[in-house]
Order: sequence, then structure tokens, then C-alpha cells
Amino acid sequence: MAIDTLQQLYKKDLTRLKTEITSYTKEENLWIVDGVITNSGGNLCLHLLGNLNAFIGTHIGNTGYVRDREFEFAGKDVSKASLIRQIDDTIVVVQKALALVDQNLLSSEYPINVFKEPMTYEFFLIHLSSHLTYHLGQINYHRRLLDK
Repeated sequence: MAIDTLQQLYKKDLTRLKTEITSYTKEENLWIVDGVITNSGGNLCLHLLGNLNAFIGTHIGNTGYVRDREFEFAGKDVSKASLIRQIDDTIVVVQKALALVDQNLLSSEYPINVFKEPMTYEFFLIHLSSHLTYHLGQINYHRRLLDK
């Protein structure tokens, strides 16, 4: 697997996340929930940033990031400017961490048993990329449906 491909995908999708957050017409709309839509665009953004900073930043890049998963879903009213800064910071963290990855690491076991069974770094990095795109799509729909 080519790490440069993963670097490109993460950078592309995090840049798309930045575009989505920037595209909300009213900042307060980032935090709207309605009916069965229980996660706001802002909370999904915080969740993605926490997820990548924890699983890639800390466990590959040794950044020392400490995740607050509860805040990712309960926090509100983080400014759009702060979210954008955090996205930019996460792009740098992910790029630097992935630059440390070689084929030996990719084929070795990831140190956290996230899915209750062992997995390789390669498997988990691909999973994290798909997780990012899944929630990115949710943010896009949230913005277009509720940002009126």
C-alpha cells in the first residue's frame, strides 16, 4: 500500500471538511439538530478531528493528543474559525504521522483493539479514511438540509 496515496486521500477529505464547515451560511446552523438528526455538523466535525488526532496523531505520530470523545458529541457553539483552525492543524498532524509509516508498520498489529479483534495498521488506516468520508457526507447533507 502506498502511504502517499493515504496522505493524499486524508488531505483531500480534510480539505473537503473545511469547505463544508466554511459553507454553512450561519454559524449557529453548525449546531442544529432536528428530529431524528441527532448529530450536528459541528459535532460530527469535532468527532472526526478527535478520531484522527487520537488514532493517527497519538498512536502513530506520538503527538500526546488526549481525546475527549464525550465533548465531540456534547460540545456546542465552537466557533467556525476554531473548527477551521482545528481542521488545518489536523491536516498537518495526519500528514506528519503518515510520513513516519513504512511497510513494516503497515503490516504490524495496531496497538488498540478497536473492533474487539486484532487488525493491522493498514486495515485501520483504510477504515479511518472511510469513516472520514462517511461522516463528511453526513455533514454535507446536514448543511444542505438544515442550513436555511
